[in-house]
Amino acid sequence: MKTENRLFFIVMISMFIFAAIYGYVTWINDNPAYGVPNHVEWVGTVALIFSGLLTGMVWLVFWVISRRIDPRPEDRPDGEIADVSGEVGFFSPGSYWPLGLALTAVLAGVGVVFWLPWLIFAGGVAILFAVGGLTFEYYTGTRKLGPQ
Repeated sequence: MKTENRLFFIVMISMFIFAAIYGYVTWINDNPAYGVPNHVEWVGTVALIFSGLLTGMVWLVFWVISRRIDPRPEDRPDGEIADVSGEVGFFSPGSYWPLGLALTAVLAGVGVVFWLPWLIFAGGVAILFAVGGLTFEYYTGTRKLGPQ
């Protein structure tokens, strides 16, 4: 996790630097066609600041996790490719819940695009059901894990 930690830290700092540069460049631009001279263009500046904050949230998660776990082979200078061989994890082979989740997100998104509150509400409820189905897929029915 130290590799991801460093990567997101660099991106976070870059976003804040870009926001400062962007704000300064738009402030010194005194072209009368743009309206008020010496005025910061706030939309881009705030977007870059928020991008830095969102990247900072991801960096903080990776930083906390990297302090709690042992270094992975990717984080050690003496790590070998063979050190990461073996089982990676469990991946669901035949789940239809991601498709249902995508369709319900599209439903809610169409409601937002056309500003139909009833469709936004219906899509939100459908998203909750799809997330529940995806989360608890292996706890019910014939796919239940555990002693049988």
